[in-house]
Amino acid sequence: MKNFISVNDVTDIDGLVARALDFKANPLMSQSLGANKRIGLLFLNPSMRTRLSTQIAAENLGMKVIVFNVGQDGWALEFEDEAIMSGNTVEHVKDAAPIMGKYFDVLGIRTFPSLQNKVDDYSELYINQFIKYAGIPVLSLESATLHPLQSLTDIITIRETFREKRKPKIVLTWAPHVKALPQCVANSFSQWINAWGESDFVITHPEDYELDEKFTKGASIELDQQKALKDADFVYVKNWSTYTDYGRIYCNDPSWMLTNDKLRLTNNAKVMHCLPVRRNVELSDEILDGANSVVTQQASNRVWAAQAVLHELLQNKK
Repeated sequence: MKNFISVNDVTDIDGLVARALDFKANPLMSQSLGANKRIGLLFLNPSMRTRLSTQIAAENLGMKVIVFNVGQDGWALEFEDEAIMSGNTVEHVKDAAPIMGKYFDVLGIRTFPSLQNKVDDYSELYINQFIKYAGIPVLSLESATLHPLQSLTDIITIRETFREKRKPKIVLTWAPHVKALPQCVANSFSQWINAWGESDFVITHPEDYELDEKFTKGASIELDQQKALKDADFVYVKNWSTYTDYGRIYCNDPSWMLTNDKLRLTNNAKVMHCLPVRRNVELSDEILDGANSVVTQQASNRVWAAQAVLHELLQNKK
């Protein structure tokens, strides 16, 4: 593994999941691997769980961690090649990234889509420019279109909570929200679950909320939420804005919020969400505080997902 940007960087999903669960059982077993190594965590947008879990994971491996909030702690960066920098940007990524490549052994980057220009967002310009110019392994802490650490975490959580000798039925369901959100988590979850191939995977959403087919190919698409939920073992709840007419809110129907009544259609399904969550908008209190919710377990597993990935990146540098 040279970088960690998507599931395409992973040759063995189950092996990576097993490594993460090994770290969960023994967090400090590879503490010497990161000795005298340094990771830089660059945030172009805010984070709580991603930042904290990745920092803990790196420290468990013996790494030193430096966190840098781009635009707050330093200059605004320019990412376009051949840009005439007469505006608000002060430093070009092709000047900044190589220096970071000298300072660090691994570079974590968190970016966010504009939700204004689909072509620009889906080009993944920001993270790809760091890969191009830094010269060291780059770890995605979320990008404009994907959130691979979250998706690895999700599979870890599914694997450790489902013990039956059959493929689970997993449903990704759209949920209402008060503002337009990116497709990153839904794209990434779809991409990883399809690549994993160990489930019966259904995506349900209102009409016009289809995701990019390159991420959903392999899943069943169902516009009737109640039909989709039938016999589900896991229900992953997430909002996303429209993809085709990019970044819009067409529907904010509260009837799409998951409740205990809907959960009765499932096979006593575990309920997942990446957090943060708008209570009683995306998910009801009765679900979040109930016995079927695994959102806290899911969030805690972020440490072990990050630690497994960092382990692979460091091993590749040896």
